[in-house]
Amino acid sequence: MKTPVQIKEFGAVSKVDFSPQPPYNYAVTASSRIHIYGRYSQEPIKTFSRFKDTAYCATFRQDGRLLVAGSEDGGVQLFDISGRAPLRQFEGHTKAVHTVDFTADKYHVVSGADDYTVKLWDIPNSKEILTFKEHSDYVRCGCASKLNPDLFVTGSYDHTVKMFDARTNKSVLSVEHGQPVESVLLFPSGGLLVSSGGRYVKVWDMLKGQLLVSLKNHHKTVTCLCLSSSGQRLLSGSLDRKVKVYSTTSYKVVHSFDYAASILSLALAHEDETIVVGMTNGILSVKHRKSEAKKDPLPRRRRPAYRTFIKGKNYMKQRDDILINRPTKKHLELYDRDLKNFRISKALDRVLEPSCIIKTPEVTVSIIKELNRRGVLANALAGRDEKEISRVLNFLIRNLSQPRFAPVLINAAEIIIDIYLPVIGQSPVVDKKFILLQGLVEKEIDYQRELLETLGMMDMLFATMTRQESSSLLEHTSVEFPDKKTAS
Repeated sequence: MKTPVQIKEFGAVSKVDFSPQPPYNYAVTASSRIHIYGRYSQEPIKTFSRFKDTAYCATFRQDGRLLVAGSEDGGVQLFDISGRAPLRQFEGHTKAVHTVDFTADKYHVVSGADDYTVKLWDIPNSKEILTFKEHSDYVRCGCASKLNPDLFVTGSYDHTVKMFDARTNKSVLSVEHGQPVESVLLFPSGGLLVSSGGRYVKVWDMLKGQLLVSLKNHHKTVTCLCLSSSGQRLLSGSLDRKVKVYSTTSYKVVHSFDYAASILSLALAHEDETIVVGMTNGILSVKHRKSEAKKDPLPRRRRPAYRTFIKGKNYMKQRDDILINRPTKKHLELYDRDLKNFRISKALDRVLEPSCIIKTPEVTVSIIKELNRRGVLANALAGRDEKEISRVLNFLIRNLSQPRFAPVLINAAEIIIDIYLPVIGQSPVVDKKFILLQGLVEKEIDYQRELLETLGMMDMLFATMTRQESSSLLEHTSVEFPDKKTAS
């Protein structure tokens, strides 16, 4: 990292958010203003100051054109990046709005406030659509799903994290964090949720609603969370003035940054080239990654082997010579390496490549069987998008009817149906494949039933034939025995 740049704001920096689109400017919320900075600028290139009181949580839309923010007076304002006056003002909350976000369809806004409510707003009509009143304390954080426009998550000081579904008008999942929740974060796949509050950072399985990992590496309250572009690093900021960097495969701390004051917010730029941290003393710390100079490696000239120097390049084996071959080193396949390193989803992705499922489907089935034996097949199949789940379903449809694969694949099909049953109806392509798979499974079950009936009939026939042979043998011996006695 280069030497950090420090920028002084008008008050505590409560939120930093990067635009998802070039040139990747970032919005800084502090006091009653929102400043827009360029990635390498030390002065704001734009300011939004139409707030009567403190502003909160300025967040960009996915296209980078709109910005939404909450405020202390309970209002929610929508801005066009190219303008200054608010495009929309949503009035409905009675207390400070601390969290806002855009839904995946870009046409709705979710807000959470200190009046214990969560509201869904329609942007084109400037109207409130839904209100959820399930929290019993301040709602201080939240985020919307990037995949499903109807799902969003909120965290509250009542120690709970709730997932709401706009189609059911109620929460569909609730987990107990154990402390007032300061920040929540959804993984891009939508399968994992991270919550922070108190000294804890907790990772949850959204499909099962179960706690996967609980991390306690900070000495004071964890206030903010951030995920790297690749999804391989999780960052947490705390009032103990430290930013911890975790690996999302092992959930161990791999790096730590120290700052001069307590941390309220942090954000990462595109491709993780810049980290911006906002602190309670109004200082904004901006660190840029050093550009790595690419060195052109000089091609190394391959030298002759040792035996060439000893015997000569064209030496021919003589009659009494003993030829010793150098043992060839065996390399593991890529999917075997992934299994060895517990990268279960990556291993399954490799064996679902077209080159593998067409030429060597038995390899794919064996990996599925091994994952099932380890008890992690459900984890490897969960959290997939439409393209990935279609690839899995195509493989099952193609190979389910083969007798050598049927026992393993029927079990895998049942697991897939259990995992993705809640999302059936969202994709016509996936729904069609599920219908085909259901038909194949039912047909295979009918075949198994008919085979069992046939086996039962054959067992009865064999048993009857055995009894008849034994009775005829007894009759034959009983007839012959008196004849022998008379003859004697």
